[in-house]
Amino acid sequence: MLVGLPKEIKNHEYRVGLTPASVRELTTHGHQVLVQRGAGADIGLSDAQYEAAGATLAADVATVFAQADMIVKVKEPQPQECAMLRPGQILYTYLHLAPDPEQAAALIKSGAVCIAYETITGPGGGLPLLAPMSEVAGRMAVQAGATHLEKSKGGLGILLGGVPGVPAAHVVIIGAGVVGTHALQMAVGMGARVTVLDKSVDRLRQLDLVFGNRINTVYSSAHSVEEAVLDADLVIGGVLIPGAAAPKLVTRSMISRMKKGAVVVDVAIDQGGCFETSHATTHTEPTFMVDGVVHYCVANMPGAVARTSTFALNNATIAHAVALADKGWKQALRDDPHLKNGLNVANGHVTYEAVAKALGYTYVNADTLLA
Repeated sequence: MLVGLPKEIKNHEYRVGLTPASVRELTTHGHQVLVQRGAGADIGLSDAQYEAAGATLAADVATVFAQADMIVKVKEPQPQECAMLRPGQILYTYLHLAPDPEQAAALIKSGAVCIAYETITGPGGGLPLLAPMSEVAGRMAVQAGATHLEKSKGGLGILLGGVPGVPAAHVVIIGAGVVGTHALQMAVGMGARVTVLDKSVDRLRQLDLVFGNRINTVYSSAHSVEEAVLDADLVIGGVLIPGAAAPKLVTRSMISRMKKGAVVVDVAIDQGGCFETSHATTHTEPTFMVDGVVHYCVANMPGAVARTSTFALNNATIAHAVALADKGWKQALRDDPHLKNGLNVANGHVTYEAVAKALGYTYVNADTLLA
């Protein structure tokens, strides 16, 4: 198979879908890899390294899309990239379709086979291709929140960990999954006072065993979320329903009654966000204000630490990329039900139920396309 690697074009997106080591994995299996010149240059991955791993270089993105049987990316394809996809071509990347009807329509129109990292499951449960970026985003959420609590950034002017004689900031984390757990580790490490909310008492019990009286664990309900948010200096939203739009757990009314200069970081923004007042921002203009509350809603947070993120992502994605190249998409999905869960759009149909429900499309079971 000819695998194509284009340079990412989303605002301040420097991650890359394949490292030279991943290219070598594919070429060792007898596949060809076509890499757009400069695809990894911004994070220190040179064209020479890709060539040494067995790749061929392409002068422009159009050549990559025109020749490749499978396109491997990081972020969802932008409109000009969607227009270059063709029927039967495999697209393997993050998609986050539920809150993005324009992208979904473009992918359906293309006829391409679109496999989303974020809905591929793992043998032990969970979402192993989403997890590494959730780890990065959870840790970054605390860094970003601490920075924007500074007065010059619009915040209250609070040091997250306080100093002797002055209380630490109160950090509220909604959701105790991968994002929430990594945010919790960072916030505790920086000396903040931390409250974490989740619907799973078992998960809260696990965190309590690890962190003890250094954190507050609270069962998540409309009342407990409101109570915590109104007392918070920094709120981190890390709620996920796989493939579906994020629930709006923090309402506009709650935001209007928060402390002026408090900060909210919406890590769920890729799936539409879990704050009612959220809309996606970029690394160029990462924040906006609503009722005196700073909103940080960058849709590709891990792109800011692109080198770390790229290697972490490739560790998770390369095995499935090799399987798709070795077997073709139909056989690879027949052989691996977890990979099959990644199929969101194929041959003009929506094949992931939560996406179909969110966007009003007829759901077509993937098995009908694999027969």
